Amino acid sequence: MALEILGISVLWLFLFGYVIVASIDFGAGFFNAYSLLRGNHQTLTKIIKRYLSPVWEITNVFLVFFFVGVVGFFPQTAYYYGTVLIVPASIALILLAIRGSYYAFEAYSGVSGHKGYALAYGISGLFIPAALSVVLTISEGGFVNMDSGHPKLDYGALFASPLSWSIVVLSIVAVLYISAVFLTWYAHKAGEHEATEVMRKYALIWAGPLIVSAFGIIIEMRQLNNWHYENMFDVWWLFALSGLLFAGTVYFIYKRIRYNWALVLLIVQFALAFFAYGVSHYPYLLYPYLTIHDSFTNEAMAIALVVVFIAGLALLIPSLYLVFRLFVFNKEYVSGKSDHHV
Repeated sequence: MALEILGISVLWLFLFGYVIVASIDFGAGFFNAYSLLRGNHQTLTKIIKRYLSPVWEITNVFLVFFFVGVVGFFPQTAYYYGTVLIVPASIALILLAIRGSYYAFEAYSGVSGHKGYALAYGISGLFIPAALSVVLTISEGGFVNMDSGHPKLDYGALFASPLSWSIVVLSIVAVLYISAVFLTWYAHKAGEHEATEVMRKYALIWAGPLIVSAFGIIIEMRQLNNWHYENMFDVWWLFALSGLLFAGTVYFIYKRIRYNWALVLLIVQFALAFFAYGVSHYPYLLYPYLTIHDSFTNEAMAIALVVVFIAGLALLIPSLYLVFRLFVFNKEYVSGKSDHHV
């Protein structure tokens, strides 16, 4: 396997890990705020906080690994994307800072159930994936122009593009759907029947918009970007399998059975769709200016990065295993019988 293929595969794996973990985190924050505003927070807040308390600090580890790896493996991305993403990336960073600050205020100030803190935390969590999803739109091409040899983002075309808004909608809906399915399983594991029913309802509600927004992107992509649209048909079977797994997840949730399998199918569903999208986008990092081949670092640097990332994984995976073993998958912690987290 070529080093550039290995490099982009590892980075895509880290990005997928971030998408899943962050989606659960962002969605949980929103559902917590929504329950507070509706006055039924007694049902959900306890379950959501028991998940967020040990996990929110580690969510961005995947994102940091991804960005460091992208610049390391593909240095030219810093030149192209560093210029055109200055505004979207700044917005995302500000939202991350706001979100982290308000969570800390609410969690450690002793003021429980503060609607303002919870709302700021929840809303910013939905805007972060919306801001970050702009990268996917830009990478499709047609939004970056070269001005005297320098890349320049066409904000007018970006904001006027239906594809751009379709991807933003999908990013928000996917966050809510992933989080709702996970929290359905989590509440069921804790023995919280009322919370399970509430999250089950949310999961079914957001399942429809998820599939509609996904098809909407395909339709818009056909009109804007024929090369990517045609490449997607080369891996149509992966998208088809993803759709079948989506149906399986909805079936289990609807029937109130095997929530653990619903969660497994959800993760595999998004993994297939995520990697199918990446394969169909090959070899472009930014169409038509940047590919993984002409922007790849030298061989010595690539080997060093692979070694470093393997070492990082060797540290990260056991750490995540311990966190999830002690908290997320610990029946006593989930049910509130023990609390090892400060």
